[in-house]
Amino acid sequence: MEFYLLNLAIFVVLNALLAYREWRQKEDVETEKESDARKLVASNDTKALLKVFKWKFVPIYLLVNGADWLQGPYIYPLYKDEKGLAEEVVAALFMTGFLAGGVSASFIGKLADKHGRRMACLVFCVLYSLSCLTLVTDDILILFLGRALGGISTTLMYTVFESWMVTEYNKLFPDEPGSTLSGIFSIMTILNSVVAITAGVIAEWAADLTGTQKAPFMTAVGCLIAAFFMISSNWSENYGEAASGRSDVEQMEPPRKSTWRLFMDGKKILCNNHELCGANYLLDKRLLALGATSCFFEGSMYIFIFFKFPALKLSHKLTGAADDLPFGLIFAILMCSMMLGSMLYNYLITSHSSIPPTKILVVMLSVAAASFFIPALIRDERITFWCFCVFELCCGIYFPLMAYQKGKVIDDSVRANVYGLMRVPLNVFVVLVLSTTREGPQHRDLVFTSCSGLLLASVAINSYFL
Repeated sequence: MEFYLLNLAIFVVLNALLAYREWRQKEDVETEKESDARKLVASNDTKALLKVFKWKFVPIYLLVNGADWLQGPYIYPLYKDEKGLAEEVVAALFMTGFLAGGVSASFIGKLADKHGRRMACLVFCVLYSLSCLTLVTDDILILFLGRALGGISTTLMYTVFESWMVTEYNKLFPDEPGSTLSGIFSIMTILNSVVAITAGVIAEWAADLTGTQKAPFMTAVGCLIAAFFMISSNWSENYGEAASGRSDVEQMEPPRKSTWRLFMDGKKILCNNHELCGANYLLDKRLLALGATSCFFEGSMYIFIFFKFPALKLSHKLTGAADDLPFGLIFAILMCSMMLGSMLYNYLITSHSSIPPTKILVVMLSVAAASFFIPALIRDERITFWCFCVFELCCGIYFPLMAYQKGKVIDDSVRANVYGLMRVPLNVFVVLVLSTTREGPQHRDLVFTSCSGLLLASVAINSYFL
């Protein structure tokens, strides 16, 4: 316990120092802007609108992600320890979630583009709440149903919220530089990391207080209910045709494109069609490269979520320790690592803007590959834990970087559709890996080594195509 408390303190201090540096840098920038009165006057309106826009989206984004983070530390221990399910059954439950996510990803984005992203966000809140509530029972069929709902909800969470935000941003701030949107993504990731850290601590506290690992999931339901009512009262609707020049009044009407047409529009972007968004062949290649990177990196991340605690438990057991690992505390430290990564990314784009995003992506993928490979070679609790922290740091860099890259490449008219299509191979990859799950460290080492190889393949793909 002392080892993990010390690491938490170190990561908190590092994050605090970087946060202080960012604050000072922002103050210096504001001082420079104030030297030119005309620029200050011209930017005041946009700055105020940006602030309102962020307050409309970010708190809701943090609530729905907080609901997800609350479940993170205990989803595996709840199935494995409290419910006493075999490793293969737990893997089958996880696989069901990803299978449902993969199937739903092929049509959820199209439906969101057609019927509205705000509506899809409300549906997410309902479905994810139902998924959490299924965990109060030990009935295996209901548990599998809950994982299916969870998989659909995850696809919605990673598809429709970002789609709604980027489309609204492009509509409200068409003349703003790309760095402003990139900065919003960075802020989202940083604050999301703070929420994740807090969620890990709250999850452990709730589980200890109630004596059951179901408590964090019930807490998540409260977050989802709050998000539902905030979305209902604060968000306007936007559709897949918002980028085609319809007026605000027209956007209140359901778009007239058929679901099949929307699906074909998404495929046209992926297959290098120039008529839809005017993208040249380079952008199409970039989208294919980003799709492959999303599949391999995020797929490895979901595999990591499943195997990280078993790997740490084995290393902990080999030290001769008889106590249980503090799952909530470990989760909080890992989220501190992700927050550190997101602030490092923000530092790079603000202080070293000449560094191309491709170079940042390639270096990050290389480091992530090493963080998977080393624990498969060295069975040491501290080294394994630190490698996991490094991987989470890479996640903190990956998410704002990838969100910004996708925001530049994909057209608003089919944004949710294409985001959904990009998650299909990701879910297929995770399902295939989990379907081979076996008890024992040998299988886990093979999975970690395979993920390391796929991340190196992503390095090659991005180096060639981008």
